Amino acid sequence: MPSATPSRIDSTFAKARSEGRAVLVTYIMAGDPDPETSLEVLRALPGAGADILEFGMPFTDPMADGPAIQAAGLRALKSGQDVAKTLDLARRFRAENQTTPIVLMGYYNPIHTYGVDRFLADAVETGIDGLIVVDCPPEEDSELCLPALAKGIAFIRLATPTTDERRLPAVLANTAGFVYYVSITGITGTATPDFGRVAEAVGRIRKHTKLPVVVGFGVKSGAHAAAIAKGADGVVVGSALVDALHRSLDSGGRAGDGTVEAVTSLVRELAEGVRSVSHTA
Repeated sequence: MPSATPSRIDSTFAKARSEGRAVLVTYIMAGDPDPETSLEVLRALPGAGADILEFGMPFTDPMADGPAIQAAGLRALKSGQDVAKTLDLARRFRAENQTTPIVLMGYYNPIHTYGVDRFLADAVETGIDGLIVVDCPPEEDSELCLPALAKGIAFIRLATPTTDERRLPAVLANTAGFVYYVSITGITGTATPDFGRVAEAVGRIRKHTKLPVVVGFGVKSGAHAAAIAKGADGVVVGSALVDALHRSLDSGGRAGDGTVEAVTSLVRELAEGVRSVSHTA
């Protein structure tokens, strides 16, 4: 089982609680638009205000992702990105930053192809703190979830507006690190959440777990981040950052001098929104 020593994820939430604020979780796609640019962006995110980094593993059939992240995944695959290269980018980041948590987010197929045991061993060596694998349900925990937990890697589960009271205990049973609440019914980046309903849902989930509850899908601005941060322990932003990166590319899909700043300027706005709300959730 995992060590009793506080993980980077636990320490990050504890620090935010001590500061009376929520955590900002930022998502970018590994290898988008090329490996070196995505590493530059990853390195710049903590300084811009990101507390936890989600690093997307590109896949050809991303069922939970909207158009922006689907396109980012295709750009990454075109650049030659794969699981091994994603782990290598994370390893290079970790060589310079030992404190910011990294969560890999993606789908089971590439992990299965790579080999679960090999993947987890490499993830531990790389310094990966958590996994979000959206197509691994609780009924299949023995495939990846339980082996990951045994290695000390948090397996972070998604709860949705359609996760009812009967289903929620199964979803939370082996969840670690934090609970990711999907604020809309549908795919990423396609709608703006109803902030009142999100707060109610977070309160409902908290009755079942002591883990922090973070909220994502549909957060596009500092104002959105502030609205979510009033009731949640963290705010996740992905599609808006991927869109900002995409808009900075030239007509051939190549990064320019302003690509990193296009992402980090939005992260600074989001971080300001999150930090503008004081709470003792």
